[in-house]
Amino acid sequence: MNEDIKLTYHVTTFGCQMNAHDSEKLRGVLEAEGYVETDSERADIVIYNTCTIRENADQKIYGRLGRLNNYKKSNPDMIIGLCGCMMQQKEVAEKIKNSYPFVDLVFGTHNISDFKNLLNRVTESRKRVFEFGSEDNSDLYEGLPTKRKYSFKSGVNIMYGCNNFCTYCIVPYVRGREYSRLPNDILEEVKRLADDGVIEIMLLGQNVNSYGKTLDEPVSFAKLLSDVCRVPGIERVRFMTSHPKDLSDELIDVMAGEEKVCRHLHLPVQSGSTAILKKMNRIYTKESYLALEEKIRSRIPDMALTTDIIVGFPGETDADFEETIDVCRKVEYDSAFTFIYSPRTGTPAAKMPDKVPDEVCHERFDRLLKLVQDKAAIRAKLIEGATLPVLIEDKNREEGLVTGRLSNNSTVHLPGDESLIGQIVDVNLKECRGFYYFGEMV
Repeated sequence: MNEDIKLTYHVTTFGCQMNAHDSEKLRGVLEAEGYVETDSERADIVIYNTCTIRENADQKIYGRLGRLNNYKKSNPDMIIGLCGCMMQQKEVAEKIKNSYPFVDLVFGTHNISDFKNLLNRVTESRKRVFEFGSEDNSDLYEGLPTKRKYSFKSGVNIMYGCNNFCTYCIVPYVRGREYSRLPNDILEEVKRLADDGVIEIMLLGQNVNSYGKTLDEPVSFAKLLSDVCRVPGIERVRFMTSHPKDLSDELIDVMAGEEKVCRHLHLPVQSGSTAILKKMNRIYTKESYLALEEKIRSRIPDMALTTDIIVGFPGETDADFEETIDVCRKVEYDSAFTFIYSPRTGTPAAKMPDKVPDEVCHERFDRLLKLVQDKAAIRAKLIEGATLPVLIEDKNREEGLVTGRLSNNSTVHLPGDESLIGQIVDVNLKECRGFYYFGEMV
């Protein structure tokens, strides 16, 4: 690229933390090639890193592509690229190829390591490129340059793919089978990040609790977590996502004993009905989940628990839904991501009979959401007035304020300036305002 010409790029991320971390690698490659990031989608290169966990995520992409087409009409040299989980589905890729001729580049979840070459093929030939590799090159992601959103915190992939095959989930089909990185490679990456000023690490995987099972010399996630906590310079460690069936007593011991492990655990329940959990292939029961929650909270009373819940899974009866309500009453989640079931083509659940009527789904969803929010507000109020450490992450939109995050992942707004960003400071939580706090440094 001619260094005198500063071409721009824009990357939009949809979906999970894994996608967000992948997007940092896309940005790193583009920066290394001399492109300059812009907030505008009128950039010379626009990349959508897509998610396909629910149908509305797919529709959101199709809707936004029309706008990009209009931008491209005024800038014919603009390159539009799509990647991520949605693109790993053959029927989606075919739809893009046939119905969206202005899209220049489409690649799958296993092709990020080849992003530079794919982009060069488009820019040099001005022809469309569609590429979908095997799942065997996941480890090559780690050699890519990265442009982090934050200088002081970073995600680290510890594994790729998933072996659980929950009947509603498309992830194993688009992300591939489970594959764990070597622990020494992970620790070396964490050390490099610490040397670069990172103080908070988030360990990423579709099911971090099963980390290490595919290694020639198996290592537990609890052991890895403990080792990461010992890296000099790292002050906070988070992780997601945890599957309840694999959460061990050893891991609870590490979470309880390591001060650097953040007091936030995302533990998806999906349903409170044992019958529905069996249809989902979740491998645990309502009773075993509640026993696990009680064990965690008894060992770590200040642990914030968050979850995912699906409403209206095929065959869900009123009694099944009441079991979910019962779990939420008993656990009192600090927050929950609640979804109405969305069939994903290619998954077993998409072919299941007894679809729950939309009006029933929405009534259940509204009722569940109110319960979750009411319980969460009560739990949030419990620490009002406490003084706790907060990692300052950004300037607030309101002048004179900054925004940070507690160990339990709650948001705190407080007076301050940009010099505080990246620091952990003690803050008195003077007022709980629903799902966030307003505080003052002490």
